[in-house]
Order: sequence, then C-alpha cells, then structure tokens
Amino acid sequence: MKLAVAQTRVSRDISENGVAIRRAMKSAAHQGARVINFCEGALSGYAKSQIDRPDDWATFDWEQQESELAEIAKLSGELGIFAVVGAAHCHTDSDLPHNSLYIFDDNGAHLARYDKRFLSNTELDGWYVSGTKPVTFDVDGYRFGCAICIECQFPEVFREYEQVGADAVLFSSYGLGAFFDIALQAHAGFNCMWMSVATPMQSADAGAAGIIGPDGGWITRCVGPNSADMDLVITRLDRDDPVFDVPLNKARPWRAKARVGKIYRDNRGF
Repeated sequence: MKLAVAQTRVSRDISENGVAIRRAMKSAAHQGARVINFCEGALSGYAKSQIDRPDDWATFDWEQQESELAEIAKLSGELGIFAVVGAAHCHTDSDLPHNSLYIFDDNGAHLARYDKRFLSNTELDGWYVSGTKPVTFDVDGYRFGCAICIECQFPEVFREYEQVGADAVLFSSYGLGAFFDIALQAHAGFNCMWMSVATPMQSADAGAAGIIGPDGGWITRCVGPNSADMDLVITRLDRDDPVFDVPLNKARPWRAKARVGKIYRDNRGF
C-alpha cells in the first residue's frame, strides 16, 4: 500500500489551510496513496505561529474549523483515502484545547483522534492540555501509530507502538531540525518500522517532510521551502521488499526475542 506525507503551507486562515489540505489529498489519491499524513496544526495553525497568544483560543473560530473538518472527511470518503490532519481540538473539560491529529477513514468517517501526550514546557504554559493514550489504526493489513513533535524525544512512545505491532508511525511536527532528523531515523531503525514525517512548508528549511524506512534511512523527502502552498511525497509500504528484508524479517523478530531474554537464559544453560 502507498503512504503519502504532505508539506503544506499553514496560514492564519483556516479555510485557506483546508484548501491546501484537500488539494494534497486529491494529488495523493490520484497517485494511489491510501494514507496521507499532515503536519502539526495543519488546519488550525500552531501556538506562537498562527495562534499568537493563549487567549486567542477564546476567539478561535471553532465552527469554521468543524466545517473544514467535515469537508475533509467528506473528501476522504470520495477519494477512498485515510487522512491524518493536525488541528487543535476543543476540550469540553478545559478552556485549553488538545494538540491533536484527526484521523478520517476511506468511508468519510471520523475514525479516531490522537491527542499529544508529551507537551513541551511552552505548550504547558497556557496553550494546550495533554492527551492520555496512544492511538493505532489499520489500513490494508498495515498498522499505524501517531506521534507529534517533541514526542520524538521520548523513545517509549515509539517502543510502545512497536509492541502493539505497528508497521509505521505517522509523525507530525511544526518543524524538524537536526536533532529531530537524527532521532526519527534512530526510532525507525531501532524499532524496524516506517516513519512518515510531516512538517509545514515554511519550516522546511530546517528539514523537509519525508518518509524514513525501517532501516532508519530516508526513502524520499519533499523539497525545501518554496512559493507553493503544497508539496508531497509517496512511498510504497511492502513487507516483502528485499531492501528491507533484514530489518523487517530478521532484526525485528530477533529483537523481540532478545528483549524477553529467554534466548540468553537458554544459552547459559538455565
């Protein structure tokens, strides 16, 4: 199955963001993608970038965002594609929203929502409220997990997804940089899984969006920042690809046995 990652330009205009998201969805579906991953805050905008102050959530146009989310869901069904879209989520028990990824399935339904669990110190200072659980979903026999931005600094997030059989993690951020680039390659290689990495167009100079293979190497990346409102890349996920035979069919199952430890106890004769 084909996985796409989008690099859209995020603006203060929710409707404008929605147009760019749907344009990317159409392009990805036209090329046969079954899943497309967007960056953190792709629809709503992100803290201190499009949302200037925490107080701005009080006047945020939640109705407009709901309208755009409904259009994205409808298009997912029309195109037969799963869309994972970064947007703030209005939390009913708090004045602050979640920093979330909305997941829409190929029937146009809101399948799930991942709420960022590990918030940065800045985000905790009146911007967002944290989530509590991991989220996975399956497409054509492949399992996907979700993670957002600073969560790349928590190896347990990716280890947890490996333990529940995820083939890939859809990672969304509002910028990468050298450390994120290295860390995400390491998580992909350590856990022998694909890694989709989404970031906005205006942050692409620090590291473009792309897809990392289960060997920890970049398979494909978008170009750097440019005047376009959208760019995307696509790769095929195939467990039988001989290029990834060692990480998928040898290293991953062996590491699972090694972590249990029985192979070492047997080796010692007890």
